[in-house]
Amino acid sequence: MAVTDLIGYVTRTLVDDPDAVEIREVAGERSAIVEVRVAPDDIGKVIGRRGRIVQAIRVVAKAAAAREGQRVEVEIIE
Repeated sequence: MAVTDLIGYVTRTLVDDPDAVEIREVAGERSAIVEVRVAPDDIGKVIGRRGRIVQAIRVVAKAAAAREGQRVEVEIIE
């Protein structure tokens, strides 16, 4: 499973409107940035209290990318 697929799966399970979730990967020289867009009402669910949910998503994404020998950063776009 690709890292973007994993992030998409986790994000879609958290939100009320999974059809509004957009995942975009921007490749760089050394790492990739994965941009996640969700419906405005679902931003809080993806970020979580004090950013705990988004931090957990980032940890899982970095671990999955490390298994494939890649580096990845996850950003939530409003």
